[in-house]
Amino acid sequence: MSIDTERAQRWLDAYAHAWVTYDPDKIGALFADDAEYRWHPWDHGDEVARGRAQIVAGWLENRDRAGTYRGDYHPLLIQGDQVIAVGQSFYYTDETQTMLDRAYHNLWVLRFNEDGECQSFTEWYMQAPATS
Repeated sequence: MSIDTERAQRWLDAYAHAWVTYDPDKIGALFADDAEYRWHPWDHGDEVARGRAQIVAGWLENRDRAGTYRGDYHPLLIQGDQVIAVGQSFYYTDETQTMLDRAYHNLWVLRFNEDGECQSFTEWYMQAPATS
């Protein structure tokens, strides 16, 4: 399956929304039944979440405080069923989002199935230096 920029952006927006809501159905809808999710490129064995249920459980395991996250991601490169996405994740001290606690620069390697669900997700992230 080939994925285009518009479809990739819709998926990335849905990902950010699912992270905000922590709704298990919204998280699960992003991923194929047999998807693999790597929080780091070096993850292997039991460090990889395999299957929709493990991915959802992994997301729900360490929740951010409600209202303290905002993400902005977009596709950088697309070829066939693969997408390289980049963006930033922002974490604030409270739900007013007036004081930034920390920010990360993200690069994700994604592969999609025929139904537009993510089949494979690998994440690279770097914490941005604190600014005053």
